[in-house]
Amino acid sequence: MQTKILMVCLGNICRSPLAEGILKSKIDSSKVFVDSAGTGHWHVGDEPDQRSIAVGKKYNIDITHQRGRQFSTKDFEDFDLIYVMDNSNKENVLALAQNDSHREKVKLILDEIFPGENVDVPDPYFGGNAGFENVFQMLDKACDEIAKRL
Repeated sequence: MQTKILMVCLGNICRSPLAEGILKSKIDSSKVFVDSAGTGHWHVGDEPDQRSIAVGKKYNIDITHQRGRQFSTKDFEDFDLIYVMDNSNKENVLALAQNDSHREKVKLILDEIFPGENVDVPDPYFGGNAGFENVFQMLDKACDEIAKRL
């Protein structure tokens, strides 16, 4: 049976597409399916932010084929694990949960490397390129831990 993992941020153009691409580069795609979504609707159908694309390419990860989509309650049924990038998005996703089974699937991605510390992946959208590099490094470490467990 294939494990299904969803990465979630606000707009689905910066952090979650990178997390999707990074984790995909570390797993066997026949055993694990990875996707991403945003809690907001602003970028549905858009490709990832050019700065996310650039930092991914720097590490041989191509995310140009991804397109933004909005998180929906159906995702609770379709995915085994839902990794959110920050506490604000965690609250937004949990607000849509209909039962404990749904709530148990939702985790902060940086809890993988900072257990129980509630550390957010900073949103690099309004920052410069260094912010995207920083986010890549955080997500890369977290995805290493996720991949080890899979």
